[in-house]
Order: sequence, then C-alpha cells, then structure tokens
Amino acid sequence: MAAPPARTAGPPAAERRPAGPSSAGPSSAGPSSAGPTGAGRLRRSQRRTAALLITPFFVLFAAVMVAPIGYALWMSLFRERSSGLGFGGTRRVFAGLGNYTAALSDAGFRASFTHIALYCVLYIPVLTGGSLALALLVDSALARARRFFQLALFLPHAIPGLIASIIWIYLYTPGLSPVLDWIQAAGGHWDFYADDHVLLSMVNLSAWQWTGYNTVIFYAALQAVPREVIEAAVVDGAGGLRTALQIKIPMIASAIVMTVLFTCVGAIQIFTEPKLLGQRGAPSIDTEWSPTLFIWKAGFVRHDYGLAAAASLLLAALGIVLSFVVTRLGNRWKAAA
Repeated sequence: MAAPPARTAGPPAAERRPAGPSSAGPSSAGPSSAGPTGAGRLRRSQRRTAALLITPFFVLFAAVMVAPIGYALWMSLFRERSSGLGFGGTRRVFAGLGNYTAALSDAGFRASFTHIALYCVLYIPVLTGGSLALALLVDSALARARRFFQLALFLPHAIPGLIASIIWIYLYTPGLSPVLDWIQAAGGHWDFYADDHVLLSMVNLSAWQWTGYNTVIFYAALQAVPREVIEAAVVDGAGGLRTALQIKIPMIASAIVMTVLFTCVGAIQIFTEPKLLGQRGAPSIDTEWSPTLFIWKAGFVRHDYGLAAAASLLLAALGIVLSFVVTRLGNRWKAAA
C-alpha cells in the first residue's frame, strides 16, 4: 500500500503573523507627522480668536484710562501765565514739578486728606461691619425670606447718588424733616449740619447707599461656603454666633478684602456728599473739604488746569498705595485665617 504523500512544509509561524504597526508602509507615517502640524494650527487659531475677543477691551481701556492719564500727566507739567496786565492772553509755559509742589504746599489740599482720613475711620468700619452683619443674618434667615431681604437691601444702591443725597438733605433740613420733628417731639435736639455732627451725617448718607451693595457681595460669598462644614460645626456644639465668627467669616476673607479695598478707593474720591452738604450751609464743609473738591475748584473755578491735573495724579497715587497696603494686610489675614 502506497504511503500517503508527504505534506509540504509551510512558512514559519513568525512569517505567518499579520503585519504589525512596525511593518506599516509609508502611508502610516503620514498621520503621525501631520499630528503636530494640526495641533499647531489649532493653537494659532485659538490665539487669533482670543486676540480678537480681548481687543475691544484693550481699545476701550486705552481710550478711557490710558489716554486721559497720559493727558493729565502732560497737563501737570505746564502752567498758564498771563502776559502784561492780562490783556495779551495767556501762554503755556513748562513748569516741571512746580504744580506738584504747589499742590503739596497748599494748606487746603493737605487739610483735605485729614478730612478724608477721619471720614474713612468712621465710614469703612460702619459700612463693612454693617454689610457683613446683614449678610450673615440673611444667610441664616428662612429660605423664602432671603429673596425679599436681598431686594430690600439692594434698593438704596439702585437710587443714583445725587438723588440719594438730595433725599437725605431733605431729611436733614429743619422745618422739613420728619426725623427732626420726631426727635423734638421726644424732647431731644439734633443738628445734622453742626460741626460735631456733619461728618456723621455724611457717613450715614454714604453707608445707606452702599450697605446693600456690599451685603449682596458678602451673601454671594457665603453661599459658596460648604454646607457640610457648617453642619459639622453645629454638630460639634457651635452656636450661631460662633459659627459666623470662626467658620463663615474666615472662609469669605477674599470677599471681605476685596470689598474693603473698593470701599477705601471710593472713600478717598468722595465728592457729592460734601458738595451738597456744604451748599446747604454746613459751616465746616468748605469748597476744599475733600481732595476731589479741591481738584474741582482748581480746574473749574480757578481755571488752573495744571494744578488740577497734578492734584488728580497725587490722589491717584494715594489710591495705588492704599490698594497695595490693603491687599498686603488682607493677604496676611487670609493666611492667618
């Protein structure tokens, strides 16, 4: 019987394996080499889009901030001088730092910073403390009442500052104010325009307008405090006051520092309140009571635009220094908390 035909030996097992990625042809090298190019195009497209979106901001910033500051700096280096007896017109001469020296040597300008310092000592604690206390109360109130309190507290800020000042001047004026009538009916006496009371009247006016605004900021920050942290403090036996002082306030330190910073910068620029109170006959409020009033008088009454520009830049420098100091102190407090 014949033997079966022998099987033909096939190729080795290694040769029968399918070709892997390493054995790919030139076509496989195409995507890997094109990958970085596609990513680079995407990054360039993102940069162009970002530049297109932020360009309007920088244009407006340069138009309303950089250009006016540069023009004020240029004006502060010159002074208007009249020739002869004043019939020959005025000419602009280079004064260098003369306007800055004149502003710093002016007794009224220096006194205005003293007035602002006293105002800030009273205004900033009252505004910040009152807003924080109201925000904590609203945060602990019933859920249905929170919306009402937020709206009621924010409404005074919705009123323009000039209108609010006029309303309070009406409430400060004897013979017109129902508040003074109530005080007199109770056997008391109070003069909102007296030298001892006018600063308190000014602080009350400003705080009434801005307390609700800061309360909303603090309340929004309190909503970001984790509820489980507060619940843990309550379980540990902490009461409402202890929870507010040791848990909530340290956790919204960033919002408090930001609010104090904005309050300080706004306080040194106060203008409407002393202007209207001075016009209503407050004896201690003159036309140079605050730095902004001094600048207004120098520019629009005395027409000394170089002096006004120099005083404005000095006030801006004070705001920068004050912002730096408040930020540094706030960062230390946040680190300690």
